[in-house]
Amino acid sequence: MEQDNGRGKALKIFAVLFVLIAISNLSKPFSGGRAGFVFLGTRTEGIENAILAPAFGIYQLVCAAGIWRRKRYAVPMAWAYAIWVPINMALFTMKTPQNWGSPIFGLCYAAVAIAVTWGTAILLTRRRASLE
Repeated sequence: MEQDNGRGKALKIFAVLFVLIAISNLSKPFSGGRAGFVFLGTRTEGIENAILAPAFGIYQLVCAAGIWRRKRYAVPMAWAYAIWVPINMALFTMKTPQNWGSPIFGLCYAAVAIAVTWGTAILLTRRRASLE
C-alpha cells in the first residue's frame, strides 16, 4: 500500500477540490460578465469581480497547497473558509433566492459545499499532530 505520510486519500481529494474551486474563481474575471464571484451574498461584477474572485482563488490555492503539503497553516485557513461558505450561501439565498434555479439543485450544491469545506477543516484538525 502506498505511503502518504498521514495525508490520506480524503485530504488529497479535498486539496484537488480546493484547486478546482480556485481555478473557477480565478477564471471569473475572464467570463465576459457571465460568471460573477458571490461576495456576502451578492454576485459581483466589474472591478469588484476582478479583485475579489482572484483574491479568493489565490486564498484557495494557498490553502490547497497547505493541505497537500500537510502544513499547519492550512488548519485555520480551512476553518475560515468553512465558516465563510455557509454564511455566503445563506446571504445569497436570502438576497436572490431565484438564482438557485431549482430547490433540489440549491440543496445539493449547499450539501456538497458544506461537506467539502467542513470535512476538510475537521479532518485537518484531527490530523493536526501529523502536520508540519
